[in-house]
Amino acid sequence: MQRRSFLLLALLALLALTSAVAKKKDKVKKGGLGSECAEWTWGPCTPSSKDCGVGFREGTCGAQTQRIRCRVPCNWKKEFGADCKYKFETWGACDGGTGTKARQGTLKKARYNAQCQETIRVTKPCSPKTKAKAKAKKGKEKD
Repeated sequence: MQRRSFLLLALLALLALTSAVAKKKDKVKKGGLGSECAEWTWGPCTPSSKDCGVGFREGTCGAQTQRIRCRVPCNWKKEFGADCKYKFETWGACDGGTGTKARQGTLKKARYNAQCQETIRVTKPCSPKTKAKAKAKKGKEKD
């Protein structure tokens, strides 16, 4: 009987010890990004290879420096950066002189204290309408 009590007591002590260690590890993980520091300044996300994909963002706060993983989308517009998010209007009419159409975007969100313009203007080439009409005619002929 004493043997059984001793084993039960030892098992409970082991469980309590592992629980305490797990809680301590959890606290270390939660306090990872600047637990002592309040004002982190983050730089842009720099891709590890080429100009898009997985990379790192470096942050500083006083004497502390940290790197976190980040991702630059491969369809991002280099002019205004991957950390500046804009809400865009619809595309305007095609300008016959330049062969482009334009739209304006208003800043919706600046991530990681990025320096973003309040409004931006982007352009793209006008799509030729002759191809669209030709495809539409081909579809009608098959019926």
